[in-house]
Amino acid sequence: MANSEMVMDVRDVPQKSKWFMLSLQHLFAMFGSTILVPFLTGLPPAVALISSGSGTLAYLLITRGKIPAYLGSSFAFIAPIGAAISESGVPGAMVGSFFAGLVYGILALLIGAFGLDWLMKILPPIVVGPVIIVIGLGLAPTAVDMAMNVDGSYSEKHFLVAVVTLAITIIGSLFFKGFFGLIPILIGIVSGYGFALTQGIVDTSALSASWSAIVGADSIGAFLTAVFVLPEFVIPFKDYNPIDVFSWSIFWIMVPVSVVTIAEHIGDQMVLSKVVGRNFIKEPGLHRSILGDGVATLIASVLGGPPNTTYGENIGVLAITRVFSVFVIGGAAVLAVTFGFVGIVSDLISSIPTAVMGGVSILLFGIIAASGLRMLVDNQVDLGNNRNLIVASVILVIGIGGALVRFTVLGQSIEIQGMALAAITGVVLNLVLPGKESGFGNGNMFKTEEQIEEENAK
Repeated sequence: MANSEMVMDVRDVPQKSKWFMLSLQHLFAMFGSTILVPFLTGLPPAVALISSGSGTLAYLLITRGKIPAYLGSSFAFIAPIGAAISESGVPGAMVGSFFAGLVYGILALLIGAFGLDWLMKILPPIVVGPVIIVIGLGLAPTAVDMAMNVDGSYSEKHFLVAVVTLAITIIGSLFFKGFFGLIPILIGIVSGYGFALTQGIVDTSALSASWSAIVGADSIGAFLTAVFVLPEFVIPFKDYNPIDVFSWSIFWIMVPVSVVTIAEHIGDQMVLSKVVGRNFIKEPGLHRSILGDGVATLIASVLGGPPNTTYGENIGVLAITRVFSVFVIGGAAVLAVTFGFVGIVSDLISSIPTAVMGGVSILLFGIIAASGLRMLVDNQVDLGNNRNLIVASVILVIGIGGALVRFTVLGQSIEIQGMALAAITGVVLNLVLPGKESGFGNGNMFKTEEQIEEENAK
């Protein structure tokens, strides 16, 4: 870390001359990942930006401006959103997201009332780690297909673009320093886009039309009309009736994913606490941060965007810059909302070839899977223990193999499949099999650095 001294505290207001650039850094850090989720699921990128910014502002409000965290599109929901859209369209996915957000709210109330120990028993590393691996490996075929194929047929030109994009992203991740080391995804997308232009696989017609409209505007009104465009929101009771769309299958496709994202949220809060030097689990409290995360997902669901989650990329920006101001985070959120209404930005994102996103996705989805493995390693979970081996093995095969359970309740057909079924199965197995203690490993998953050091000293 280049600078261990705090530059700006959580409640400090930055100078106006520096505020924009400090917030822009956070926008860049989250941009690549946030637009990738709607790109893969078919949701409007502009709506994802707006729901990301709006959700972050709500999060800052609910946490009383005490936690400098940015929220963006959640990778864990990519496959469930795709499955929900296939079954009931975008409205179905939004209804499922809404219920996932409600789970956060219910959990916040339970944590506020009963503490955190009961949650640890449901979500030990032996459950969460393999489920995260399932998320990454389950998305692997999508990444490879995007990198290699066009309309189901292999394309050497698209594969070359994907390889170049992947190579630049890897180089950026390994060798770039400082702030540039935090945005290798964005750098990879921009560089891959530039190379794709030389290969003639970029459709810039919509982008050119938007630019021509802006340049050719002959009045302020025409200019504003050309620049600002109303995104494709999907709003309940306006565009669809949630009661008509709801099904238990959608519920079980989306809601169990909250098991994983909640564990990720707790991990992010631990890391953030260490970076800033505050115990955010205690003050303003984990129940508030989880509630903020849930409200951000609820906001996304009523706008037509993907569910939100706290972003590690932005925690990295905090660690490098030592600027912990929530006003800087809020500024980034306002910029994200503004960009969502700028039509040419949406057209630019839409023009990115699938090969570019495929190249980046190969690395990103692999990192997700590897982070699940890292959770097992960091917590020193013994996979030589047959009980742990059984739990992990069953989760992996059910999740990656695409197993499903279909049954009927009160005339309603319910289907639980893939990651959702793997998560539920893992939780149940962990609770019923003897020797639960071994599933925690060294138990560091929910401990602060100070607690770990104290135990090691003893």
